[in-house]
Amino acid sequence: MPLAWVASLDGEQTGEAISAAASAFPAWRDRLPQQRAAILRAWHGLMLEAREDLALLMTLEQGKPLAESRGEIDYAASFLEWYADEGKRLNAENVTSHLPDAEMIVRREALGVVGIVTPWNFPAAMITRKAAAALAAGCTVVAHPSGETPLSALALAELGERAGLPAGVFNVVTGDAATIVGRMNDDTRVRAMSFTGSTEIGKRIAAACAPSLKRLVMELGGHAPLIVFADADLDKAVDIAIDAKFATSGQDCLAANRLYVERPLLAAFTRAFKARAEALKVGGGLEPGVEIGPLMHERAIAKVEEQVADALKCGARLLTGGRRHKAGPLFYEPTVLADVPDDALIMREETFGPVAAIAVFDSEAEVIARANDTEYGLVAYVVTQNGARQMRLGRALEYGMVAVNRVKITGGPIPFGGWKQSGLGREGSRHGIEAFTELKYLCIDTAA
Repeated sequence: MPLAWVASLDGEQTGEAISAAASAFPAWRDRLPQQRAAILRAWHGLMLEAREDLALLMTLEQGKPLAESRGEIDYAASFLEWYADEGKRLNAENVTSHLPDAEMIVRREALGVVGIVTPWNFPAAMITRKAAAALAAGCTVVAHPSGETPLSALALAELGERAGLPAGVFNVVTGDAATIVGRMNDDTRVRAMSFTGSTEIGKRIAAACAPSLKRLVMELGGHAPLIVFADADLDKAVDIAIDAKFATSGQDCLAANRLYVERPLLAAFTRAFKARAEALKVGGGLEPGVEIGPLMHERAIAKVEEQVADALKCGARLLTGGRRHKAGPLFYEPTVLADVPDDALIMREETFGPVAAIAVFDSEAEVIARANDTEYGLVAYVVTQNGARQMRLGRALEYGMVAVNRVKITGGPIPFGGWKQSGLGREGSRHGIEAFTELKYLCIDTAA
């Protein structure tokens, strides 16, 4: 049953949104940073006031458990607050002159119109993390949310308008992705594209933007290893692995895809992890206590089924799960595979589903090499009580982010992003706002 109907806009209407953003840019850029900050703070407050409504809307259109939706609204709102302050810190810097009678200044100025393309798995947070940085820098925004989750974006736009965003500063364009994003890629007035999604689509956008040399910020695929050493506290290791694997039903670029466990701890870890996975409650997102919701669409289910079948064919053992859940056609049982070989599909490709693949390792050097043997490099997880090893792994793992003995690591102050084919640039932190600015150098003659 349809939840709602939204407009399916075309290339011409996308062009109109870009025109609105281009027209609004000079006045928005010229506002004092404190004035832009006041609007972002008001938007932040309105989001928190509407937290329950926004969370309900997200669960209805995306399916994630309501508790996770509430958490995402808080997370999404935090970027508005963070960048409200960060926009006031784009300070000019003086350069010690190497020329006589010259004063030299370097400053950051707003880039222009920014195109934003966001996915369905975090339909609020991916918008605010990008848009808050761009708006705080003085840019205007044209945003295209996933066609599967447009309502959260439209609700955010309504709250932004109530907060005081002038007409044309923040625009949401819903409809066919190829048409809308294609027009954004081609339009020279769009000076930057910020995209979260698959590496394959990211490459297409990068190629389309090459003729106009657009600035690119891309958060792409992940294939996170979770490495558990024998000295880890067992209960803590299992807690971390469950959270890292099954949050958002595994539909998260930060989800642990490959679980490597050192041999002395393998049997105990596998037993405890299997028991915890079997205890996870599966059901609709509005049911109390639900921890695993539906996958987004039939394609997601088909991918999970393909990876499980391939792993078993390659010699893995199925410990629990491995089939669709009785809750409905888009639900999949929390699944645990053991003895998964490195050549199995699930050890080479992102899963985006509630399937955990466990493999054993015998040495630190071995597991580092196996963890790094991927084209992706977004996040890695390490569980060990050895402080020296924590530092060694932090250096050796080829990932943009490394989480040691914990899962939650993201937020406004940190630079979110990956190495290799997991992305370009960073979101969050002061580095996230720099992407939407240009450096300008002023050399002023001071001779009498």
